[in-house]
Amino acid sequence: MKMINKDLAPVPQEDRSWGALNYFSLWVGMAVCIPSYMMASGLIAAGMGLIPAVLCVLLGNAIVLIPMLLNGVVGAKYGIPYPIYARASFGIIGSNIPALLRAIVACGWFGIQTWIGGTAVLALIKTIWPGFVQIPNIFPGFMGLSTAGFISFMIFWGFNVVIILKGVDSIKFLETAASPLLLISGMVLLFWAIYKTGQSNTLVNKGFFNGLRAIIDQPSKFQTNAQFWKIFIPGLTGMVGFWATLSLNIPDFTRYAKNQKGQLWGQALGLPITMTLFALIGIMVTRATQIIYGTAIWDPVKVIQRFDSPMIVFISMVVIAIATLSTNVAANVVGPANDFSNVIPTKINFKLGGMITAFIGIIIMPWKLIADPQGYIFVWLIGYSSLLGPIAGILLVDFYILRKQKLQVDDLYIQGGQYSYYRGFNPRAIAAFLIGALPNLPGFLSEVKILSNIPPVFASIYSYAWFAGLFLAGVSYYFLMKLK
Repeated sequence: MKMINKDLAPVPQEDRSWGALNYFSLWVGMAVCIPSYMMASGLIAAGMGLIPAVLCVLLGNAIVLIPMLLNGVVGAKYGIPYPIYARASFGIIGSNIPALLRAIVACGWFGIQTWIGGTAVLALIKTIWPGFVQIPNIFPGFMGLSTAGFISFMIFWGFNVVIILKGVDSIKFLETAASPLLLISGMVLLFWAIYKTGQSNTLVNKGFFNGLRAIIDQPSKFQTNAQFWKIFIPGLTGMVGFWATLSLNIPDFTRYAKNQKGQLWGQALGLPITMTLFALIGIMVTRATQIIYGTAIWDPVKVIQRFDSPMIVFISMVVIAIATLSTNVAANVVGPANDFSNVIPTKINFKLGGMITAFIGIIIMPWKLIADPQGYIFVWLIGYSSLLGPIAGILLVDFYILRKQKLQVDDLYIQGGQYSYYRGFNPRAIAAFLIGALPNLPGFLSEVKILSNIPPVFASIYSYAWFAGLFLAGVSYYFLMKLK
């Protein structure tokens, strides 16, 4: 029985048209987004200083770039997407375990990005129709949702659906067209923050450069090294976790690469540089709001809504909507669409998989996932990294150490081939995944207030969730596969 459809089949060499510029633009389009900004600014809101926060972002993205490039090689070499790649280690049917875990996380991200885009739409509508926000609320209070907010959310959701139905080529065009606009807009926001800080009444000596100095010189809130490390280590894990999803399913994009050189250089330059630059913007603007408004505002949409000019607010929200759309359809649709297709290849294609992603993104109530910076970093980002780290460890050990970068592509698409293992599942991969993931469970349950007073060792393990999971699962998988 064949397990294939046209969306999961290897991409022929003649159809691979993506070069270094496309991958660089892809990362600009994905990295320049509100969650990237919030992730970095959340460190400032938690009390970290500017330089340590920037270093945390740079180090985290340099670390996650390693599995990103290693897994990207598979897509460029064989033209296969992530769920097919996972069949080599987890089995022809067992691959649905890592595929669906990654897909559910992406659905959460799709919902978060769509909600953020919806807030931009809401601000746009308010500039034209101020009474829009006064529409009677039909939602119960515990949902934390307004009617106007939900309508705006669904409008932006509709924009995403249009791109989904147009297919992968529209995503490539959107990323390349949007990336210059997004970088310029980020720089404009930064210059505004420095200028406004320089005009603040809290400064004795006013001026642009005095504003810059005031932002850079603001001290950390930490009084001891222990307080610093308590935020820095989980923050670093959160940085890695932020792109842990893409580090797995990057073959979904590199399968379109003209050659290895293009995808390697495009990603190596695009990811760490763009993420660090945009994170620096988020960090500095958040620091500026502490001086300008007396409180750290980590959400740029709320910062922009404080602008005096309705026209500037309108233009800014259009840019935010474009930035969010370009990130969402690339980072949070392509992967899960292929993952859901992998479950029933003969019934679910890319477009149907994308629509499943879109509907789950509504059900998951994303507005609750980003309610505050502590929950965003320490529960959401670290929590799912504890599941994706073990998968990364297993994939890398299997492809690079055990198989020496060699796959029998035909066998990846048929039951009964060498990747069928036991009834389509590889029990050793599943066991290794559990060994890597379960030690993080007590720490996660503690963060969501289900458990209390857990042994300190589990809290420490959870702080390193992605790293611990990758190492434990990778080593376990190696020795389990060596057993006769």
